[in-house]
Amino acid sequence: MTVDVLRRPSLADRRARMAVAVLFFTNGALFANLLPRYPQIKADLGIGNAAYGLAVAAFPAGAITAGLAAGVLVRRFGSARVAVGGTLLTGVGILAAGLADSVVVFAGALFLAGAMDAFTDVAQNAHGLRVQRRYGRSIINSFHAIWSVGAVTGGSMAAAAIALGLPRGPHLLFSAAVFAVAACVALRYCLPGPETDAEPAGETDAGDRAPVPARSPAAGVRTGWVLAALVLIATAGTLVEDAGMSWATLYLSDSLHATAALAASGYVALVGAQFVGRIVGDRLVDRFGQRTVARSGALIAAVGMGMALAVPTVPGTVLGFAAAGFGVATLVPAAMHEADELPGLKPGSGLTLVSWLMRLGFLLSPPVVGLVADATSLRVGLLVVPLAGLLVLVCGGVLQPRRH
Repeated sequence: MTVDVLRRPSLADRRARMAVAVLFFTNGALFANLLPRYPQIKADLGIGNAAYGLAVAAFPAGAITAGLAAGVLVRRFGSARVAVGGTLLTGVGILAAGLADSVVVFAGALFLAGAMDAFTDVAQNAHGLRVQRRYGRSIINSFHAIWSVGAVTGGSMAAAAIALGLPRGPHLLFSAAVFAVAACVALRYCLPGPETDAEPAGETDAGDRAPVPARSPAAGVRTGWVLAALVLIATAGTLVEDAGMSWATLYLSDSLHATAALAASGYVALVGAQFVGRIVGDRLVDRFGQRTVARSGALIAAVGMGMALAVPTVPGTVLGFAAAGFGVATLVPAAMHEADELPGLKPGSGLTLVSWLMRLGFLLSPPVVGLVADATSLRVGLLVVPLAGLLVLVCGGVLQPRRH
């Protein structure tokens, strides 16, 4: 990881860390307020699993369409401003999706929300890495843990609103307003100045890598293969997250006949366990290395969700989603960090590419699972979760081993 001089963080650094944590929290909570509403929206629109899968795929489609523009906006306006602006517009898109009266409007609103979420995602991670360099040690997993807290909070808010019979409009308007205010307040405490001030003058760029004037073709090919493997690892994490976001509530309510409020517990269990995995993730990585932690987690996700699908019960399925969330907790942060440290790439290039390409998991997963569900059953479609775990077991060798 990046080598910096260890020092006590200043008050401004600590405030910036709290501000970035708030941005991650709001990002997780906003979309999670909509997810438990999906079965109601699907029923109101009268669409099947395949059409539903294609509609919810509009969110990652928007993210992929707009994702590469995030770097340009960050350089032009600064990561903090882009993150907050994206948060505000994501809330607008989510509210529009909740109020949609046709599948076209629903998909269009999700497309807008996904595009804005992509800006927020890249910008908040970029700002988080700025703060991490100020601290001189890894704190990126803690930000992603806070995202999970936000997701649990948002999912719980939605479950409570459903239990109280609160209509989607007032519920999602309240959510958008609250988290918009929180993001705007956080902006005041983010790091000032341009993105390039993260390293002191005269030092090498991200990771303190010495500049490489000429790379051999073999080194370039190896970097390409490593980057591709990191994208697959991050994508595996997104596949599992999407299974919880798009299908957990629907599977528990339709296939296992859980109540609407109880059905929301599948997604909450996944992101709650993911939070626990990210809280302990930095310590585990320091002790065992990224490679061992990722592969062990992948095995937990594959076995846990595989057993839940083999013996389908409501408690077992909730535990299965929890195992999946815990198992993939460190995958996306690990892939982003490793990509940002790859030699021979410009600072931020690896992070941007992984952030952009991993969203293919969110794009491809909903329609594929939906088509499989219509052809067979949603239970079969959710085999994507254990398969994602197996993918990490294969590709995990590119991650860093334990450092002695």
